[in-house]
Amino acid sequence: MRILLVEDDERVAEGVSAVLNAAGFVVDRARDGEDAWFRGETESYAAAILDLGLPGLDGLSVLRKWRAAGQRLPVLILTARGDWSERVEGIDAGADDYLPKPFRMEELVARLRALIRRAAGQASALLVHGRIALDTRRMAVSVDGVPIHLSPQEYRLVSYLMQHAGRVVSQLELTEQLYAQDFERDSNAVEVLVGRVRRKLGTELIETRRGFGYLVESDRP
Repeated sequence: MRILLVEDDERVAEGVSAVLNAAGFVVDRARDGEDAWFRGETESYAAAILDLGLPGLDGLSVLRKWRAAGQRLPVLILTARGDWSERVEGIDAGADDYLPKPFRMEELVARLRALIRRAAGQASALLVHGRIALDTRRMAVSVDGVPIHLSPQEYRLVSYLMQHAGRVVSQLELTEQLYAQDFERDSNAVEVLVGRVRRKLGTELIETRRGFGYLVESDRP
């Protein structure tokens, strides 16, 4: 899934990006408030990690502008500002969670995954569809309890579709979530990826809706 990381501290941004990439996320970076606001308005992200102390437009202003425009992406505030009143102000402005610096990378990843699950209406980190189980904490997929090796892109595809089970996801949306903004996107890439996943997991998981996109049926009544 594609994440917007808004952080002007290069050292922090590089560290967070590396950890999120290893955790299966695709990361786009913004270094100032104006760039962050524009990306959040024009690109599709599963969530945003937003620093408050940004050059130009500050983080709270970015968040307020997103919310005023109806942008509903989950936002995790990541900042060195530790005063409780600023945390309350961030939550009131529309943030979904708040993590003060310094922080543990493991906690950041766990909070981010929880935000994305809640936004998709999923309560558990373990997603099950028939014979197939996906553990978002371990980034592991199994069929009938037998582990199946997936490439990072294959895992991202299965994870996104299973977290949005019951909804047809367009090829454009999948392309936006699976590939970074600066990646040269092949119009046929998603179709090829789906074919590879079907060869590994079977054909029953992902249904093609011609002209609309791809669907994983919901197991919920």
